[in-house]
This record gives sequence, structure tokens and C-alpha cells, in this order.
Amino acid sequence: MSVTLQDVARLAGVSTKTVSNVVHDFPRVRDETRRRVQWAIEELGYRPNLSARGLRSGRTGVIELSVPELRQNYFAELADEVIRAAERRGLGVLVEQTGGDRQREIDVVTRRRPYLTDGLLYAPERLGTGDKDLLAGTFPTVLLGERIFGGPTDHVTMHNTSAAKAAVGHLLEVGRRRIAVIGAHPDGQVQMRAADLRVAGYREALEEAGLIVDPDLVRVAAPWFQWNGAEAARELLLAGVPFDGLFCLNDGLALGALRELAAAGVRVPDDVAVIGFDNIDESRFSVPSLTTVDAGRAEIARVAVDLLVERIDEQEDRQPARLVKPPFRIVRRESTGFDDKDVPESDGAA
Repeated sequence: MSVTLQDVARLAGVSTKTVSNVVHDFPRVRDETRRRVQWAIEELGYRPNLSARGLRSGRTGVIELSVPELRQNYFAELADEVIRAAERRGLGVLVEQTGGDRQREIDVVTRRRPYLTDGLLYAPERLGTGDKDLLAGTFPTVLLGERIFGGPTDHVTMHNTSAAKAAVGHLLEVGRRRIAVIGAHPDGQVQMRAADLRVAGYREALEEAGLIVDPDLVRVAAPWFQWNGAEAARELLLAGVPFDGLFCLNDGLALGALRELAAAGVRVPDDVAVIGFDNIDESRFSVPSLTTVDAGRAEIARVAVDLLVERIDEQEDRQPARLVKPPFRIVRRESTGFDDKDVPESDGAA
């Protein structure tokens, strides 16, 4: 049988009201009493009933994170960072994955599948700026990612274009001039997607360096998994288009490309220098280790949780929606000719 509030009160020698005050972290409890109640909670393994607590207080102490797919390393590691940030605020996290399905994303943001949570961190993949009215409800929400700009909610995203431009700039700095890119979106239309924004940064870097953007060096790959990166690299090699640099729009694509380049006898970085994007944990352990863009994932999670807590606590005088973009940095490693132990990482926020 589950441990009850009454069981804790009995063991601690206090009233159930006092136990409730300690559980809800009310300040007017003597330190000695608080310690005794906390000891009893740990001794009995008591866990508050969030459903009942929510009905009484209007709060559950749980927030929701909605992402397209946890199978994508970036979102898995983002979820981990969000959970850590939420724990520091005393909150639990319910994680929902939509599979990039438009209707499921609509269901999440319109609360058609209600969960007992206090707020939503929301990273849609199929919605766009034209859907921003869906965010107009009163439920506390913070938007993540690139799909909807100018909406009514706080928005935490990354410097996609300028970070991609810096990534290509790094390849230019190490002497590469025929730079390919893997990860362009297959429909070829310019929209507010990470792929479009990063390809735009790629083009800007080349144009500012006085180089022609060769369409044969722009390769489609979607979704951004390792096997698609490997396939795109294979097609690039089979096409016989010369290239000495490769920018992959995420690290998963880059890891797949590294595998295919090695299988073809292409030496990295001697023949082709490679850079990725996201700085996922695996990027440190590839052979060679992967130079990449750290777009500020940990800071994105921390800021997003902090903003959401502010919105949850907000009673009146709601302030205007805020757009936050944490700084990025280039993490130089072996795939562009650097020893990760010796070369400092460079920061950027443009």
C-alpha cells in the first residue's frame, strides 16, 4: 500500500497540516519540525500525490517538453538538459514526442491531449509562422526551435544562420575552397527551417569570401540521421564533384559522412575537412573527433525553463513575448586538423 500523508505525520509526531506545509515548502515551519518531517518522508519513501495536489493548489510541479523525435541525438540531449534545469527549480518534466506529425503537434499546443502539467516547452517541426495563432491561448508556453517567429509566446532559439556562416568560415580559415554542404531540405523552398537558415549561412560565407556557390555541392539529406548523411556523402563522391571541405547541418549527418568518407579512402582532414553542428556527445568520440558548432543547447534549456517558470508564476501585467538566442561557439577538433586538447574553442554570438 502507498504511504500516506497521515503515515508521515504519525512517524514525525506532527499534524497532517504540518506535513502538507513542509511538502509545499511553506516558510512558517520551525527548522527542527521541518527536519523531522523530511526525515519521516525519506524513511517511509513518501511521494506526494501530484494529481490531488494540483486540484488543491492549481499547480502540479510538472512541466511538459514536446519534441519531434528523441531518436535524434540533439533532442535527446536537449531533453536531458531541460530535465536538469527543471530539477534545479524543483520541477518534474513530462516528455512528449510528436514524430514530426502536424496533427499531433496541433493537439499538443491546443491541449487536445490534456496532461496535468503547469506549462509547455514546445519544439514543433511541421508548424510554421502561419500557425502562430495556435499559440495564443493562456496556457504558459515557451517556443523552441525555428519554425514559428513573431508569435505571442516567449521563444528561445539559436543563431542558425550566423553559426552556420561561422562554421563555413572555419573551413575557409583552414584553407578549404570547394566546400560542400549536406542536409539541405528536399523541397528546395526557403522557409523558416533550420536547414534553410543554415544553408543561408553557408551561402553567405562563400559569397563574402568571393567564392561561387556551386549547386552540385549542395546536397539534400532528410531527416537528419547518420544513414542519410552517409548516403549523401556517397552520392557526392560518386558524382565526382571535387570538394575539400564539408559542412554537415547536424552532427548525425556528419558522423554518417565520416564513415562513408573513410570507406572510400578519403582522408579527413587531409583530403576533406569536416565540420558538423550541435556538439552532441558522440562528436567527441568519432575517429577523427568531429569539429562542430555548439549552439548553446545547455543555455537554451536553462533559459527556456526559467522563462516558463516566470510565465507560470505570472498573475497580471503580462509582459510582451521575448526572443532569446544564446551565444554559440566553434569547437575545433581533429576533423579540421586540430588537437582538441590544445586548441581553445572560439565564441560567437552574431
